[in-house]
This record gives sequence, structure tokens and C-alpha cells, in this order.
Amino acid sequence: MMKKRVLVVDDEPDIRELLTITLEQMGLEVVTAAKLTKARKLLESEEFDLCLTDMKMPDGNGLELVDHIQATVPHLPVAMITAHGNMEIAVDALKKGAFDFISKPLQLMRLRNLVQSALQLKKETANPAIPETVLLGESSAIETLKQQIRRVARSQAPIFISGESGSGKELVARAIHFLGARANGPFIPVNCGAIPSELMESEFFGHKKGSFTGAHQDKQGLFQAANGGTLLLDEVADLPLSMQVKLLRALQEKSIRPVGAEEEVTVDVRVLSATHKDLGREVQNNRFRQDLFYRINVIELQVPPLRDRPEDIPQLSEHFLQCFSREAGTKLPALSDDAMAAIRQHTFPGNVRELENILERAFTLCNGSTITARDLQLPNPSTVAFAPGNDSESNVSNFGSIDDYLGSIEKELLLKALEKNRWNKTATARELGISFRQMRYKLQKFDLD
Repeated sequence: MMKKRVLVVDDEPDIRELLTITLEQMGLEVVTAAKLTKARKLLESEEFDLCLTDMKMPDGNGLELVDHIQATVPHLPVAMITAHGNMEIAVDALKKGAFDFISKPLQLMRLRNLVQSALQLKKETANPAIPETVLLGESSAIETLKQQIRRVARSQAPIFISGESGSGKELVARAIHFLGARANGPFIPVNCGAIPSELMESEFFGHKKGSFTGAHQDKQGLFQAANGGTLLLDEVADLPLSMQVKLLRALQEKSIRPVGAEEEVTVDVRVLSATHKDLGREVQNNRFRQDLFYRINVIELQVPPLRDRPEDIPQLSEHFLQCFSREAGTKLPALSDDAMAAIRQHTFPGNVRELENILERAFTLCNGSTITARDLQLPNPSTVAFAPGNDSESNVSNFGSIDDYLGSIEKELLLKALEKNRWNKTATARELGISFRQMRYKLQKFDLD
């Protein structure tokens, strides 16, 4: 089996020697270049599996080489070597398509992790398939998103996934993980808004036995659990400012310090983040640190709302109904014409998640093998207080965002159902067509527990 080949581009002899020794110890063949001109010639005449390039070169800079590689051999992963603390250059390299970066002085363990991850990328230039179970749809909006996912999956750049609640942000993160070099590693999603602030540091970074009251044993944090894989920070805008500072350091240094520990622990984690909130507005209102915003928002992917891709509704509906019938062990029901017409007319403020919930309720309530419009229990369009372009007094603008607006409606409906059932949670859950676990979550979400 032929050795994997690495091109090292650096004008410092000591760095070239250090990299050569380290990479050869990993069983790799190393070719070096002290100038960009030689590197370009080598790339034209030979094949490589990875390129490591310094930023400052006698005849140019490493960003030029990143551009050259993206234009001529886009399947070749390239990593940038930057001066310590020069995050602006590192971010520029990632935006241009670099796989990752490493800062001087070089940490050999971090270098080895980077090289191993890069060499796991497949060389194919054809578009890899995204499994339908990960991201459904064939509309132009979703196809554009899939192309973006394929491109960013080949790098280690921090990705910020924006989109309305229920639009599928976690599915996008899973697709990025699945198609990347870390596909065989863990994928750890965490809802930042669901962790009590006093436990947040311990949850993220772990703790040592006896570090605080109740710490009866060592605990591994989420960063360590995701080591070698991907950590999704969902609803990242809900992080308190004190935790944002600690998170920024962990991302920059690629190491964490468990609560009560004396030394830091190196972690090899790709961090993706997501939120339904306008993170730029959160920065303007001093609720989110600007430096952390720039760190996690190197590349942004926008997940389209369901109303912008209505042609995907039939495929999504069939998929959900197949899942429900398979789980229940029953025959797949059909959607009547009037049911499909009602679904197409609905604006779906809750997006794909709302479609799934509506169909699950209809699947449970329908008689026979056909779901009718009555089974869907959709509101009459004329009674809906909000729809895109509606100027009623209860317009979403009065609430700051569509999610705040929908949350107020959901809370009101929940309160009415609870009062009707004399706060019997089981009966209320049954009436609303949700599970008891979902009921408990909503009670906690709206501080009604």
C-alpha cells in the first residue's frame, strides 16, 4: 500500500524539519517547498493527500496558495500554519476553503489530530450523496443548501446554522458531520438553553471529584464526549455571557479545563452552532459577545423555512407517515386530496417540525386508511392571527421574532387546556395530542411546572 503524501510549504528550515520528522513518524511521505513558486510546480506535477502551508512566504502568502489549490485541486485538503493569536488570518483561510489551521508554536498532538482528520477525507470530486433520512427535499432551496453542506463538510471551519424553529437546523448539522472527516466520530448535540447556568461549566468541560458539593466522582464534559467528532451548540444565543467567555477560550485554544482540575485537556472537536434568533441583533443588544460571534460565524448556512419550499411537502408528508405506520405496525394511510390541499394552504410557522406533529396527530385520530382535512385539525386560515405580510395588531413584529410570537400563542393554548382539564397533565396531553414527555417539556419551557 502506497504511503500518503504531504506537501509542506514553509520558508523556515527548522519548521520544515520538525514537520518532516513528525509526519514521517506517522508513516507519511513528506515533500517540502521553501517558496510558493516551487509549491505550485510540485502541485502541477505530483499528487498529494494533504498540504500544510505557512502564512508568510518570501514570494507571497499562504492564502494565495489556498486560492490556487481551490482552483486547481479542490479535493486536496490544505491547512494553514499561522502565528499565535492571529485569528483573523486563520478565519480568512477557512473562508477561502482551508481544511483547518494550526498556530505556532506547533503542538505536535494537535498537529497529528489535524493530519489524521484531513487524511480521512475522500478524494472523490463527485458530489457525495446526503441520505434522505438526514435531509429530505428536492426543491431548489433545499438543493442549494445540500450543495453548501457538501462544500463545508470538507473543512473544519466553524459553521453557524441559522433558521426558524423547526426548520431542521440539527439535521443540517448531522449532514455536515456525516459527510466530513469525522463521520466515524461522535455527534453530540446540546441545547444551550436547556442547561441551568450554575451547571453549565461542568456540563461543557466536566469536573473533578470533590470540586464542588455533589461532585462525588469525576465527570466527562460534552467537549470530551465529542472528542474526535462534532459538537453542535444548539440555541447558542441562550448562553450566558460568563459562559461565552469560557467557550471562546476553548474554541481558540482547542483545550478545556474541567472544574477543579489544575491542567487543561486538549480536545479535538469540530464545533457547529445554531439558533433561531438573530445573532447579529443579540450582539448589538450586548447579549452576545462580538468576538465569539466572529469565531463561530466563519461560514453561515441558512436553512429555508418550509413556506419557501412548498414543493417538498408531499415528500416530507409521505416520509413522516411511513415512519408512523412502521412504528405502529399498521398499514400506511393515504392523504386525501382535501387534506393535501389544506396542508398546502397552511403557512407552517413551526416549519417541518409542525408538519410532523400535525401528521402524527392526524395519523392517530383518523378512521380507516385515509387521512382527511378534518383529521388534520388545522385552523381556519381566516382565523389565523399571523401570516406572512399580515398587518394585524398582533403582528409578529410586536414580539421581536416569529418564535416569540408563536411561543406566546402556544403558552396561551397550553394554559387554556390545563385550566379546562383542571391542571390534569395526562388529560391535557391527551387533548393536545402530545406525549406526556412533550407535556413536561412545555411546562418547563413556559415556567408552568
